[in-house]
Amino acid sequence: MAHPHTTPRSPQPDWLTLTDLGRIYGISALHCGRLLLQAGLRRSDGEPTLRALEGGCAAAAPTRRHGQPPVWHRNNCSEAFEAAGLETVQQASLVQQWANLLSALNEGSASISTSADQMAEDLPGDLVDPVNRELRALGCSFQVNRGSRPPVPPAARHRGPAGAAQSQRRREERGTARPEGLG
Repeated sequence: MAHPHTTPRSPQPDWLTLTDLGRIYGISALHCGRLLLQAGLRRSDGEPTLRALEGGCAAAAPTRRHGQPPVWHRNNCSEAFEAAGLETVQQASLVQQWANLLSALNEGSASISTSADQMAEDLPGDLVDPVNRELRALGCSFQVNRGSRPPVPPAARHRGPAGAAQSQRRREERGTARPEGLG
């Protein structure tokens, strides 16, 4: 098992500079640092607080070379940004895409046989509120019914038997269903 304070070699590392962490939320390194300061994770001299170090939000001294700025944990710092009302650029883009799609489907088109209600069935539960806010901002009367949708983790959004069954149902509705076993 990897040590919790090592920097992984992956396309999306967990340990980031303020600049890289800020990019995830579409803010500057300066703004990022201020939010961490307000959350009690960063001192005014730029160093992580004991709370940040103990909570795994910032790298401990052994992982940093002298003169290097601290690195911050992508996931462990997310609460500070969400508390400030920020969402990731990726989520904001996803919300906007869903809202635009549902708005267009709500307006209707003779060439599209899927309704906004049908498409909304595939909306991950954790995006319902932000998509509904965006739909209102667009002036669209359609709102996604929260129903009994639990929040779906991003990695599991399009997986599992329910997703496969919905995909198969959609292909059947469009007349593009694949033969059994190729689904």
